[in-house]
Amino acid sequence: MSETTSRTTETFDISVDPDYPVTPVPRSARKTTFSLAIVLVGFTMFTPTMLAGAQVGAGFSFLPLMGVLLLGSLVLGIYVSALGWLGARTNLSTAMMARTSFGQGGAKLSSLLLGGTQIGWYGVSVATLALLTGQALGWDSDASVRWLMVASGLVMGITAYIGYKGMYVLSLVALPLMLILGAWVTWQAFDEVGGLSPMLDIEPTESMGLAVAVTIIVGTFASGGTQAPNWTRFAKTPAAGLWTCMWAFLAAQLLMLFSGAIGAIAYGEGDFVVVLFNLGLVTWGLLFLVANIWTTNDNTAYNVGVAGAELFNVRTRRPFVVAGVVLGTVLAVTGIYDSLVDYLVWLGILIPPLGGVILGDHLARLRRGSGQEVTLHIPGVRWSNIAVYALASLAAWTANETGFFIPPVVGMLVAFAGAVGVQALRRR
Repeated sequence: MSETTSRTTETFDISVDPDYPVTPVPRSARKTTFSLAIVLVGFTMFTPTMLAGAQVGAGFSFLPLMGVLLLGSLVLGIYVSALGWLGARTNLSTAMMARTSFGQGGAKLSSLLLGGTQIGWYGVSVATLALLTGQALGWDSDASVRWLMVASGLVMGITAYIGYKGMYVLSLVALPLMLILGAWVTWQAFDEVGGLSPMLDIEPTESMGLAVAVTIIVGTFASGGTQAPNWTRFAKTPAAGLWTCMWAFLAAQLLMLFSGAIGAIAYGEGDFVVVLFNLGLVTWGLLFLVANIWTTNDNTAYNVGVAGAELFNVRTRRPFVVAGVVLGTVLAVTGIYDSLVDYLVWLGILIPPLGGVILGDHLARLRRGSGQEVTLHIPGVRWSNIAVYALASLAAWTANETGFFIPPVVGMLVAFAGAVGVQALRRR
């Protein structure tokens, strides 16, 4: 490729996509902290997170459960906030930062992993909404539920196709409804058992280890949280990127987990779909849930679009948003909902090491004063960081199989340390 052609390909045409999927977000397009908080909190206030909380809640009594939920949320919140800070500092998406860490070719693996897991989450969300709607309306046949999956899957992709503005407006409207849902579930659960004292006396109905529980919690937003820079790149300052992620992935995430877990303890039911109907949330519940799931699923489809733009090196995310919506809906129809726990465990194993490599690599560059070298077109594959990622994923998997410590934390720390070490060796 000639020098002239190369320069031409690096000149971004804003008419293609106003969300800058493969270039730094210019200062003129930055968003307020309030706007970022609305979008990110809307992203994390997610009904399947309540489902994960319900499944964890069925395995612990009340006080130990509070510690488990807080620990899982802290791990996720600190990890995502660090990435959010980095995204705000570079003004690049996760997929584009991965080019610096893994190389032009190596970043394709990252984009496939990030985009692919988000397609899976899209399917889980579509299935959750369709199952709730089918039960509420009395449409119990498989055919009816599958048609609901198709319809809801296509509709929820609209705001992702529009972009940041569409997601912001939807979240601004839906966020109050989500807060009402979380408060309603908590209030009714305590009322069901007769208050706090009886709640403390309830014994768990299932058995679950600490490491598995925290892995499930981290897994709920391991993939989405790793892609938090897709939004914090619009922040005006790095501090704004950090704190909006802390609010979303610690506070809001904890609220959703708590609401689902309390329902599980009160009703002895690990499936949040059943808990909702025990609470009598039918018509109003469906309204809340549609808003709740939609605000997350459009962000999920948006992530697929950004990853796809990097994967194919094009400057528009919209064709990949459409592809992600279609594939996610197909997964919903074919039953991904039934494998949710296993899916979350694998997300907790495979995704945090990816973010750990990106964090360690970029922070090591910043420390040695080369932070401004973040470039958009890097040839080849950085095999050293690919090897670090593979080793960290293996460490997380081994920790999960042996019950050693917390697998997502193990994977993230090994990846971070390995990437820093690689940079130190390169410096020498």
